[in-house]
Amino acid sequence: MVRSLVVLGDSTAVGIGDPLPDRTWRGFGPLLADAVRVAEPVRYLNLSVSGARISNVRRQQLPAALRREPDVAVLVAGMNDTLRSDFEPARLYADLDRIVGSLRAAGAAVLTARYHDHSKVFRLPGPLRRALVQRIGQLNEVTDAVVARHAIGCLDLDRVPGAYERAAWSVDRLHPSELGHRMLARGFARMLADTGWAVPHPVSLACSGGAQITGWHHLAWLAFKGVPWLWRRGRDLMPYAAAIIMRELLGEEPLGPQRALDVAQSPVWLDDPEGAAQPG
Repeated sequence: MVRSLVVLGDSTAVGIGDPLPDRTWRGFGPLLADAVRVAEPVRYLNLSVSGARISNVRRQQLPAALRREPDVAVLVAGMNDTLRSDFEPARLYADLDRIVGSLRAAGAAVLTARYHDHSKVFRLPGPLRRALVQRIGQLNEVTDAVVARHAIGCLDLDRVPGAYERAAWSVDRLHPSELGHRMLARGFARMLADTGWAVPHPVSLACSGGAQITGWHHLAWLAFKGVPWLWRRGRDLMPYAAAIIMRELLGEEPLGPQRALDVAQSPVWLDDPEGAAQPG
């Protein structure tokens, strides 16, 4: 029986994309907490912060999560790392390994996610799309290695039925919609049930309780947030995208996920994850 549930991560873990009428966010966390409730409400704590990277989770969210001594911890983070110019798989591995290892040592069952091809949801120019796809591949290789090392549950978002349907995404096409968050909650709940945890209340995919989203929300987001966001992230990814173009012109092989993972698992990073997590 799950008595305590903690959620760590970024804006998706916060619940952005699933607004409530009172202008707060719900997201998959409360839906999952309701699903595993047996008699009394689950002690639920969401430590997530919009914009958080994996290093932020390790430094700022992990200590509070450990103090809560949760039965279950859900971690959704990493996409923000793929969108930054200082993306470094080795640091990601060190930080993610520290987060998961600490939670497992404290007795928590840990669930996380590996990412889908977001370029199928948020259309980008060719070079930026290839840069993002490569980085997501590297992030997933790191995630797979940590998942295998600690034997934790991992929801493969690429294989969630309906994951690429427009209805699964919010107006910004960056965060799940209410339906998308329900898909996440259902996926995590099924993983818990498959490993013996009580899940007496299946997560419904029928949307209810959220704020109504209209066409005006789509237009307002595009005008005031979408274009500025694309400009900022495009500047971060452009040097990497330019390098991809240059390698293609020279006929060189791109840095694949497995090569990035080999670097991430080198003894330098594993022996000193605390130091490795700091920017050089």
